[in-house]
Amino acid sequence: MEQSMKPDGMEPRTSSLLDWFTSTIGRILISLFVPFVTFIVLWQGFLFLRDSEAPKLVIALVAIVWGVGGVAILYVVSNWLIEQLPSQWVRRLQPFVFVGPAVAILAWYLAIPTIRTFWISLFNADSSQFVGIQNYLDIFTKRFMIEAFRNNLLWMVIGTSFSVSLGLLIAVLADRSKFESIGKSLIFLPMAISFVGAGIIWNFIYEVRQAGDPQIGLLNAIWVGLGGQPQAWTALLQPWNNLFLILIMVWLQTGYGMVLFSAAIKGIPGELLEAARVDGANEIQIFFKIMIPYIMGTIITVSTTMVIFTLKIFDVVLVMTGGQFGTEVIATQFYRQYFSNRNFGLGSAIAVVLLIAVIPVMVYNLRQFSKQETF
Repeated sequence: MEQSMKPDGMEPRTSSLLDWFTSTIGRILISLFVPFVTFIVLWQGFLFLRDSEAPKLVIALVAIVWGVGGVAILYVVSNWLIEQLPSQWVRRLQPFVFVGPAVAILAWYLAIPTIRTFWISLFNADSSQFVGIQNYLDIFTKRFMIEAFRNNLLWMVIGTSFSVSLGLLIAVLADRSKFESIGKSLIFLPMAISFVGAGIIWNFIYEVRQAGDPQIGLLNAIWVGLGGQPQAWTALLQPWNNLFLILIMVWLQTGYGMVLFSAAIKGIPGELLEAARVDGANEIQIFFKIMIPYIMGTIITVSTTMVIFTLKIFDVVLVMTGGQFGTEVIATQFYRQYFSNRNFGLGSAIAVVLLIAVIPVMVYNLRQFSKQETF
């Protein structure tokens, strides 16, 4: 017994453990090294294609084949190397083969730029002097930013309320119509139009020209026909010009809410509605006491999605007014400060504030998705 406890007796076991450890570490290093080399080869290939003077069609075809084939090879080689490891290491490392690239892309294009933007926001306009939180103090004290916050609040409250309400109302009414498909298609149609395109369309509607001019906008043509004078609808005093811009958002987003609400309403058991009617409930009572509570999860999801959209609104304002006449919002102020005024510190701070404003709504939205077991 004593002899078996001697160091000499432990040598075979220690040697075996050392061999296993060395082999495992070697395999792990290889499993990491080979994908890295493969990625470098792919990257160099894309750089070569980018700088090539071959015809663009040839470059595009080669890039597609190179990209898709190269990524497939990267996954196959990495997965094969991981599977050569002991089973416990396969379970630990294999998820990173498939999730790792996505995490790396998110880190490179989202996390790192966010950190860099926050760092720039702590400096002055040309990033030559550290100013701490001065830019953030300016955001909440400068008149032009207070105006932008107020306008975003208008977009968020009025735009979201009307989009959700109209979408829900149309979904309920269309569900009982013989022309449901046609009606829904027409209302959903604006969703196929880009925000810039929608801005151009509504510019024609709001166009202010003199009476008798064939280029007069549709709304002014109606107004003149009723005996009024042409109005600059998007240059009126607050808050009317903002309300005319918000109308564009309602036109665009009502179809989105309608489709989701319609799907949720069709999921309400017919027996439940029939039982309510048998018990003497009228249609208004059914709507408020049965339909609304049953689809409340969808209503919250659509509402939070609209809120996120209104917080980030940019295209419509830029196309319609360029932020003039008191219509600036947070996103247009970021664009103006960073790109027009070249005030990198203040512009970056505005971007950070906008991100912080959106995050709580996104987190709440994801939790709602999780409760509905759809995320």
